[in-house]
Amino acid sequence: MTKPLKVAVAGLGTVGAGLVTLLRQQSDIIAERAGRAVVVTAVSAKDRKKDRGIDLSNLQWFDDSAVMAAEADVDVVVEVIGGSSGIAKATCEAAIAKGRHLVTANKALLALHGTELARSAEAKGVTLAFEAAVAGGIPIIKAVREGLAGNRFSQITGILNGTCNYILTTMRETGREFAEVLAEAQALGYAEADPSFDIDGIDAAHKLSILTSLAFGTSVAFDKMLIEGIRHVSALDIKFAEELGYRIKLLGIARRTDAGIEQRVHPCMVPIHSMIGRVEGVFNAVVAEGDFVGRTLFEGRGAGAGPTASAVASDLIDIAAGRRGPAFGIKADRLTPLVAAPMADHKGAYYVRLMVLDRPGVFADVAAALRDADVSMEAVLQRGRAPGETVPVVMTVHDTKESSMHKALERIAAFEAVVETPRLIRIEND
Repeated sequence: MTKPLKVAVAGLGTVGAGLVTLLRQQSDIIAERAGRAVVVTAVSAKDRKKDRGIDLSNLQWFDDSAVMAAEADVDVVVEVIGGSSGIAKATCEAAIAKGRHLVTANKALLALHGTELARSAEAKGVTLAFEAAVAGGIPIIKAVREGLAGNRFSQITGILNGTCNYILTTMRETGREFAEVLAEAQALGYAEADPSFDIDGIDAAHKLSILTSLAFGTSVAFDKMLIEGIRHVSALDIKFAEELGYRIKLLGIARRTDAGIEQRVHPCMVPIHSMIGRVEGVFNAVVAEGDFVGRTLFEGRGAGAGPTASAVASDLIDIAAGRRGPAFGIKADRLTPLVAAPMADHKGAYYVRLMVLDRPGVFADVAAALRDADVSMEAVLQRGRAPGETVPVVMTVHDTKESSMHKALERIAAFEAVVETPRLIRIEND
């Protein structure tokens, strides 16, 4: 009889406890699909007394997960602690060093140390798997690495953070401002007490750096990315976007260009009826564009106990069944350094909102600044007149270089009649 795959789980938070539950409840179908049983035999967490809603009495318990990774009698270590350093990193390194397969949901760790971990795993002849690290329950890692392996990718675009998508969706549906909706998201458990990683785009950027490596065969390069969050998106911007036929989404975009790979996370305006424009609430979505397959959309829940545990289980089933391959699709020593396309050379359309004093000559000055920077206006929106008062002026501009856009806005921001920092949101029409 084939021996069961023995698993150690490092971290018993929402995901770790969810994984233990899933492996027990689904043990029959997992054994059938894997060709043998997959069983948790060891766990590690800080608090032994905490009620996690699951029976842990028959499992070996370790207070130190790195010690567990090195000493427990297991085949695989699952790391769901989180964090790019400290005990999470030590646990992963200990597991690989002892010749144990490693499954992790830790996007921050992979974004900063993914290439190094892949190289170490290959040297030890073990698997490094991380389906749960990007977009939760959506099987996007396997899709890019395996299902679409016959394609050269031109672009990967994703809504990679459900918290931000929930906030932007709720702002649009209710007309409320960012701070109020963020507080509601925290109360509902969709946002952390310190939401910075989510709303400042860091979480999405971690995930995008992993997808970029998979799609383009480059080393993971989190440090070569433009990152902007959603703190400055206002209800007014969302209202104007709707009038213009757009919705605002925080997107991660990796795109092949003649100058290198663009890798950027920032708010975007996307057409309302586009694939990604229709994805609302806490859902994630990834659009992958390949030369033979064309454009494909993957959508689902990007976080939570069930979806994330489902993704971890898929990696465990692959390991149990003997399905193996390089973590990033090609061997780590063949991953090429990422050559970043200069963002200043990016060419695209833009939305600009100005808050200006309504008085004669202001718009002529703005138009002159755009003209002198070689920026061409497409449309202008201004609702009503309020002489002497502050009013919003919204413009969209035709495709232009990023550097030209910033040159124009720097000049416009210095005008006496412009009373707030101009707000710029990039438009993605493709």
